[in-house]
Amino acid sequence: MLEKQFENKATPIEPLAVSVTRAAQLLGIGRTITYELIKCGKLETASIGRRNMVRMSSIKRLVEGVA
Repeated sequence: MLEKQFENKATPIEPLAVSVTRAAQLLGIGRTITYELIKCGKLETASIGRRNMVRMSSIKRLVEGVA
């Protein structure tokens, strides 16, 4: 019975990109430094409409020290 309860639960989807503000929050830094990391190429962005979104994959690479 317990297994059936978990079968119906949706798995949370990890976002592919987040706003610059959210990226700064996730990294524990300010937006100014986040924009500097974008400018020097350590964080990748994607333009979606008018928004500049930071790719989660680049955030992970930065934290892991691969960037």
